[in-house]
Amino acid sequence: MGQIVDIGRRIELVAMDRYFHDISISLYQQQWEDVPAFCVHTYSRIEGAQQRIEFVVKAMQTLGGMELTPDGRLKFPCGADHELACKRCFLEACKLDSNEAIEPRPLHTVDKRSGRNITVSSLGSGVYQVAADAQGKRVERRIAAIAGGLIKLGNMVAVGKSLDKVALPCGHSHDALVGLLLVRAPNVRAVVREQETAASRGVLSSPSQQK
Repeated sequence: MGQIVDIGRRIELVAMDRYFHDISISLYQQQWEDVPAFCVHTYSRIEGAQQRIEFVVKAMQTLGGMELTPDGRLKFPCGADHELACKRCFLEACKLDSNEAIEPRPLHTVDKRSGRNITVSSLGSGVYQVAADAQGKRVERRIAAIAGGLIKLGNMVAVGKSLDKVALPCGHSHDALVGLLLVRAPNVRAVVREQETAASRGVLSSPSQQK
């Protein structure tokens, strides 16, 4: 009789990993010494599956500024869960081929809609300011939209009535994580649609159904 192991609450799923035999990979939230921790898991037993999981974990460390617990789980240095941002970090890590070099995303990007260079600066205590290399009403609207994208993708909060400042509720800086979110923030609606589509069709296969 098989043993049932509690590996936590599943919070995200990649139903088919296009970079490794279309296996299912899932992200689970657990606890480690009263701190939220995360486990990347697959039921697949095909050769190389564990190496693929190890790559995704390593990518999440680099892309999201996460760190490993002594038993190999992921957590944020601040001790908060940042669940929504962690899910995005997991999805972005799964989009990388295992042969790719992993580098943290910079705190700047090009906004294709306005054509402006967008920069996010850390002001300390988890507060970040969005700016552009030009001024004007249209640019201000795009700055506000990108700040709103960061709020939606990372469960960040607006700072007062400011339209260009956002903050992480934990009160700590997470430059790598914000850089990762910034890539998607200018087109957050497309990201939300992607997540909804994946959630509607994603069902984690049992071990007997995995390759």
